[in-house]
Amino acid sequence: MSESIDLTGKLLIAMPGMGDPRFDKSVVYMCAHSDEGAMGLIVNKPAQGIQFSDLLDQLSITPTINNASVIKVHFGGPVEHGRGFVLHSADYGANSSTLQVDDHVGMTATLDILEDIATGQGPSSSLMTLGYSGWGPGQLEREIAENGWLTCEAPMDIVFAKDNTMKWSAALAEMGIDPLLLSAEAGRA
Repeated sequence: MSESIDLTGKLLIAMPGMGDPRFDKSVVYMCAHSDEGAMGLIVNKPAQGIQFSDLLDQLSITPTINNASVIKVHFGGPVEHGRGFVLHSADYGANSSTLQVDDHVGMTATLDILEDIATGQGPSSSLMTLGYSGWGPGQLEREIAENGWLTCEAPMDIVFAKDNTMKWSAALAEMGIDPLLLSAEAGRA
Protein backbone atom coordinates (compact mmCIF):
# COMPACT_ATOMS: atom_id res chain seq x y z
CA MET A 1 0.00 0.00 0.00
CA SER A 2 1.25 3.47 -0.78
CA GLU A 3 1.96 5.91 2.01
CA SER A 4 -1.26 6.17 3.98
CA ILE A 5 -2.70 8.79 6.24
CA ASP A 6 -4.16 8.02 9.63
CA LEU A 7 -7.58 9.59 10.05
CA THR A 8 -8.10 8.30 13.61
CA GLY A 9 -9.57 11.14 15.69
CA LYS A 10 -10.53 13.19 12.61
CA LEU A 11 -13.87 14.03 11.00
CA LEU A 12 -15.09 12.80 7.63
CA ILE A 13 -17.52 15.19 5.97
CA ALA A 14 -19.76 13.71 3.27
CA MET A 15 -19.65 15.59 -0.01
CA PRO A 16 -22.94 16.41 -1.77
CA GLY A 17 -23.86 13.78 -4.31
CA MET A 18 -21.70 11.02 -2.85
CA GLY A 19 -24.38 8.56 -3.92
CA ASP A 20 -25.17 6.76 -0.64
CA PRO A 21 -28.27 8.32 0.98
CA ARG A 22 -27.33 6.85 4.37
CA PHE A 23 -24.36 9.22 4.41
CA ASP A 24 -26.06 12.32 2.96
CA LYS A 25 -24.58 15.34 4.79
CA SER A 26 -23.01 13.02 7.36
CA VAL A 27 -20.24 13.94 9.75
CA VAL A 28 -18.32 10.85 10.85
CA TYR A 29 -15.94 10.80 13.81
CA MET A 30 -13.16 8.33 12.97
CA CYS A 31 -12.46 5.95 15.87
CA ALA A 32 -9.87 3.81 14.07
CA HIS A 33 -8.06 3.90 10.73
CA SER A 34 -5.26 1.62 9.58
CA ASP A 35 -4.18 -0.50 6.62
CA GLU A 36 -6.73 -3.09 7.79
CA GLY A 37 -9.66 -0.69 7.34
CA ALA A 38 -11.52 2.05 9.18
CA MET A 39 -14.31 2.48 11.70
CA GLY A 40 -16.23 5.62 12.61
CA LEU A 41 -19.49 6.88 14.09
CA ILE A 42 -21.89 9.30 12.40
CA VAL A 43 -22.34 12.10 14.94
CA ASN A 44 -25.08 14.20 13.30
CA LYS A 45 -27.95 11.81 12.47
CA PRO A 46 -30.42 11.18 15.30
CA ALA A 47 -31.88 7.67 15.42
CA GLN A 48 -35.55 7.92 14.50
CA GLY A 49 -38.00 7.06 17.26
CA ILE A 50 -35.42 5.89 19.82
CA GLN A 51 -34.82 7.70 23.08
CA PHE A 52 -32.02 7.01 25.56
CA SER A 53 -34.63 6.30 28.24
CA ASP A 54 -36.13 3.58 25.99
CA LEU A 55 -32.73 1.89 25.74
CA LEU A 56 -32.26 2.04 29.51
CA ASP A 57 -35.70 0.43 29.97
CA GLN A 58 -34.87 -2.35 27.48
CA LEU A 59 -31.60 -3.04 29.31
CA SER A 60 -33.26 -2.90 32.78
CA ILE A 61 -31.11 0.05 33.85
CA THR A 62 -32.83 2.34 36.32
CA PRO A 63 -31.57 5.92 36.13
CA THR A 64 -30.98 7.69 39.43
CA ILE A 65 -30.82 11.12 37.82
CA ASN A 66 -33.00 12.65 35.14
CA ASN A 67 -30.48 12.95 32.31
CA ALA A 68 -32.23 10.81 29.71
CA SER A 69 -33.11 13.84 27.59
CA VAL A 70 -29.48 15.01 27.62
CA ILE A 71 -28.19 11.93 25.81
CA LYS A 72 -29.27 11.73 22.18
CA VAL A 73 -29.26 8.39 20.36
CA HIS A 74 -27.76 8.60 16.87
CA PHE A 75 -27.57 6.42 13.77
CA GLY A 76 -23.85 5.59 13.87
CA GLY A 77 -23.79 3.84 10.52
CA PRO A 78 -25.14 0.88 8.57
CA VAL A 79 -23.00 -1.82 10.21
CA GLU A 80 -24.34 -3.71 13.27
CA HIS A 81 -27.14 -1.18 13.82
CA GLY A 82 -28.42 -3.22 16.76
CA ARG A 83 -25.19 -2.61 18.69
CA GLY A 84 -24.60 0.48 20.81
CA PHE A 85 -21.47 2.63 20.99
CA VAL A 86 -20.85 5.62 23.25
CA LEU A 87 -18.46 8.27 21.99
CA HIS A 88 -17.33 10.32 24.97
CA SER A 89 -14.90 12.79 26.44
CA ALA A 90 -11.60 11.39 27.71
CA ASP A 91 -12.52 12.08 31.34
CA TYR A 92 -14.20 8.65 31.33
CA GLY A 93 -12.35 5.40 30.91
CA ALA A 94 -13.79 3.02 33.44
CA ASN A 95 -12.10 -0.11 32.23
CA SER A 96 -10.12 -1.82 29.52
CA SER A 97 -13.17 -1.87 27.26
CA THR A 98 -12.76 1.84 26.53
CA LEU A 99 -10.91 2.56 23.30
CA GLN A 100 -8.96 5.77 23.90
CA VAL A 101 -9.12 7.30 20.40
CA ASP A 102 -6.95 10.32 21.23
CA ASP A 103 -6.27 12.72 24.12
CA HIS A 104 -9.82 14.10 23.96
CA VAL A 105 -12.14 11.25 22.99
CA GLY A 106 -12.82 7.64 23.94
CA MET A 107 -15.35 5.08 22.76
CA THR A 108 -16.97 2.46 24.96
CA ALA A 109 -19.36 -0.25 23.74
CA THR A 110 -20.17 -1.99 27.04
CA LEU A 111 -23.16 -1.71 29.36
CA ASP A 112 -21.17 -0.21 32.23
CA ILE A 113 -20.97 3.21 30.55
CA LEU A 114 -24.77 3.31 30.15
CA GLU A 115 -25.16 2.43 33.83
CA ASP A 116 -22.64 5.14 34.76
CA ILE A 117 -24.41 7.75 32.61
CA ALA A 118 -27.75 6.78 34.15
CA THR A 119 -26.38 7.33 37.65
CA GLY A 120 -24.47 10.54 36.91
CA GLN A 121 -21.05 8.86 36.96
CA GLY A 122 -20.46 9.00 33.21
CA PRO A 123 -18.32 11.26 31.05
CA SER A 124 -18.86 15.03 30.92
CA SER A 125 -19.69 14.78 27.19
CA SER A 126 -21.14 11.80 25.39
CA LEU A 127 -23.04 10.72 22.32
CA MET A 128 -24.73 7.33 21.89
CA THR A 129 -24.91 5.63 18.51
CA LEU A 130 -26.56 2.50 17.24
CA GLY A 131 -24.40 0.92 14.57
CA TYR A 132 -21.17 2.13 13.04
CA SER A 133 -19.62 3.02 9.72
CA GLY A 134 -16.95 0.64 8.50
CA TRP A 135 -14.61 0.40 5.53
CA GLY A 136 -12.45 -2.47 4.33
CA PRO A 137 -8.74 -2.11 3.49
CA GLY A 138 -8.26 0.79 1.03
CA GLN A 139 -12.02 1.44 0.64
CA LEU A 140 -12.09 4.75 2.53
CA GLU A 141 -8.97 5.97 0.73
CA ARG A 142 -10.69 5.26 -2.62
CA GLU A 143 -13.85 7.10 -1.53
CA ILE A 144 -11.75 10.11 -0.49
CA ALA A 145 -9.83 10.03 -3.79
CA GLU A 146 -13.19 9.98 -5.62
CA ASN A 147 -14.23 13.15 -3.74
CA GLY A 148 -16.82 11.37 -1.60
CA TRP A 149 -15.40 12.76 1.65
CA LEU A 150 -13.49 15.72 3.00
CA THR A 151 -11.44 15.34 6.18
CA CYS A 152 -10.67 17.80 8.95
CA GLU A 153 -9.76 18.09 12.61
CA ALA A 154 -12.49 17.12 15.10
CA PRO A 155 -13.30 20.03 17.42
CA MET A 156 -15.16 18.75 20.49
CA ASP A 157 -17.71 21.57 20.21
CA ILE A 158 -18.77 20.10 16.84
CA VAL A 159 -18.58 16.40 17.78
CA PHE A 160 -20.62 16.78 20.98
CA ALA A 161 -22.83 19.73 19.96
CA LYS A 162 -26.48 19.31 20.93
CA ASP A 163 -27.69 20.77 17.61
CA ASN A 164 -27.17 18.03 15.00
CA THR A 165 -28.44 20.21 12.16
CA MET A 166 -25.39 22.49 12.31
CA LYS A 167 -22.60 19.91 12.52
CA TRP A 168 -22.14 19.38 8.75
CA SER A 169 -21.90 23.08 7.93
CA ALA A 170 -19.80 23.74 11.06
CA ALA A 171 -17.32 21.02 10.03
CA LEU A 172 -17.08 22.56 6.55
CA ALA A 173 -16.61 26.01 8.09
CA GLU A 174 -13.76 24.54 10.14
CA MET A 175 -12.07 23.96 6.77
CA GLY A 176 -12.99 27.43 5.50
CA ILE A 177 -15.60 26.05 3.07
CA ASP A 178 -19.01 27.63 2.52
CA PRO A 179 -21.52 24.75 2.12
CA LEU A 180 -23.50 26.82 -0.38
CA LEU A 181 -20.53 26.70 -2.75
CA LEU A 182 -20.43 22.90 -2.86
CA SER A 183 -22.16 21.24 -5.76
CA ALA A 184 -23.34 17.68 -6.17
CA GLU A 185 -22.28 17.76 -9.81
CA ALA A 186 -18.72 17.11 -10.94
CA GLY A 187 -17.23 19.94 -12.97
CA ARG A 188 -16.07 19.71 -16.57
CA ALA A 189 -13.08 21.65 -17.79
